[in-house]
Amino acid sequence: MQVSLAIEARRAIKSFDPEHRLSQEETDRLMQLAMLSPTAFNIQNWRFVLVSDPALREQIRAVSWNQAQVTDASLLVILTADLKAWEKDPQRYWHLAAQPVQDFILPAIDGYYRGREQVQRDEAMRSCGIAAQTLMLAAQEMGYDTCPMDGFDFDAVGKLIHLPEDHVIALFVAIGKPLAPAYPRSGPLEMSEVVVQNHF
Repeated sequence: MQVSLAIEARRAIKSFDPEHRLSQEETDRLMQLAMLSPTAFNIQNWRFVLVSDPALREQIRAVSWNQAQVTDASLLVILTADLKAWEKDPQRYWHLAAQPVQDFILPAIDGYYRGREQVQRDEAMRSCGIAAQTLMLAAQEMGYDTCPMDGFDFDAVGKLIHLPEDHVIALFVAIGKPLAPAYPRSGPLEMSEVVVQNHF
């Protein structure tokens, strides 16, 4: 599927076939593609929590406004990020780069993130957002539909998945076979309202 067609076809699906599951090969392929998503300084700060345990899915659904896609989707991915990835042996993110590149980039990583908690969080959200879109488009190409979600109790979900203290949850992506098509697009804005030339 062409990327443009995947973008046009992707919709947020709410009803999934609860009997369908992705194969391990399909899941691995989706994760491989998601891990190609860009991150600032290549710190690869996303962490993808694949929730397969039915009991845990039920618990998560209970703190997600009882949304059926949490339990019924073939795959539930919780996109989280390690806020401190930038300082956890950052040389490993650049170990294949030439030494002069490493000599420049490693101090730059430290200088950009150290003591800047809001920057760390903002970067986590950007990284997870980009990865979520990669995941959704890859799933679309594979014949699956998706639903990005932030309608849940973040603290409660964090406790259920034993989220480390230095991590943050960004969103869910539910992936699977739809039971019904998406509703027609409900109100796209005109390009003239959302595209700004040079300045507001």
